[in-house]
Amino acid sequence: MCGGLVEREQVADDLGISRETVRKWRARFVKDRLEGLTDRPRPGPPRRITDEQVEALVTKTLDEKPSSGDSHWSTRSMAEATGMSQSAVSRIWRAFGLKPHTVETWKLSTDPQFVTKVRDVVGIYLSPPENALVLAVDEKSQIQALDRTQPVLPMAPTTPARMTHDYVRHGTTSLFAALDIASGSVIAQHHRRHRHTEFLRFLKTIDAAVPKDLDLHLVLDNYATHKTEAVKKWLLRHPRFHLHFTPTSASWLNLVERWFAELTRRKLRRSAHRSVIELERDIRGWINEWNKNPKPFVWTKTADEILETLAAYCTTINDSRH
Repeated sequence: MCGGLVEREQVADDLGISRETVRKWRARFVKDRLEGLTDRPRPGPPRRITDEQVEALVTKTLDEKPSSGDSHWSTRSMAEATGMSQSAVSRIWRAFGLKPHTVETWKLSTDPQFVTKVRDVVGIYLSPPENALVLAVDEKSQIQALDRTQPVLPMAPTTPARMTHDYVRHGTTSLFAALDIASGSVIAQHHRRHRHTEFLRFLKTIDAAVPKDLDLHLVLDNYATHKTEAVKKWLLRHPRFHLHFTPTSASWLNLVERWFAELTRRKLRRSAHRSVIELERDIRGWINEWNKNPKPFVWTKTADEILETLAAYCTTINDSRH
C-alpha cells in the first residue's frame, strides 16, 4: 500500500496533476480496463447546439452580410438570423477567433522591384556588413503639440487617470530619426518642415555623429525628399553612405517604425504640451533616456519566409474572390 502511494505521488509530480486524479484514473482502469478510460457523460443539461449549427454559424459569419444592410454582423443580428442566443454566438466567435466588428488596414505593395528590395533590406538586417553601421531612417512628420482643454486628473485607487477627449492644437514638428539596428540607440533631430533640405541636414548630423572609419548603410522609404538631385550630389561626395530603399507601401520593413510606435505609446499618446518648443524638449528628454539603455528590435524572418507568407496570403485573397 505504501509503495502504491509513493508511486502515485511520483506519477502526479511527473505529470503536474493531483494525486486524486491519478487515483481516480487508475481505479477506473483496474475496474474496466481500457473501457474505463473513455469519457463518460458529464453532469448538466445535454448539449443543445450541434456541430452542424456551429459550422453553419461560422460559415455565415465569413461568407454572408446581414440582410439589414449593416456592414458587419453583431451578436444580436447573428442571433436573430440563426435562432441562437447572443451569448452562444459570442462563445462560438471567441472559440474561432472571429471579430466581425474589427477591421485592420492593409495594402500589398505593387513595387515592380518588391522581391529585390525585400531581399536587400532583410539581407542587411540579418547579415550586416563588417566595419559598417546599419541605420533604419525615417521621419515622423506632423507631430502635434496638443494640450487638453482641462487638467488631467491623476490616477487613484480603483480609478484610472482621466483626460478630456478634446484638446487645443499648438503647432507641429517633424522628428527625423536613425535607429542603429545593432545597439538600438537613436540619432534624432527635430525640424518644423520635412523637405529635402531638412533631410540633408539630418544626413550631415548622422555623418558628424558616426566615426569616420565606418561605412553607413541607411534603410529608407521611397519618399521623394530622399531622392532629389541635391541629395544625390551630396551622397556622391560622401561615398561611405549607402542607401537601401524599402518597397513602396512596405513601411513595416523599416525597423525605425517599430521605434516610432514605442515613442507614441510610451510618451506622445498621453502627453500634453502647450507649445511646439515644449513638445520638442519633452521628446528630446525621452530619447536621451532611451539612449541610456537602448534596446534593439531583432529582425528574425528571412526574405524567403516573408515572400512565402505573402504568396500564401495572395492565394487566399484570390480564392476568396471566386
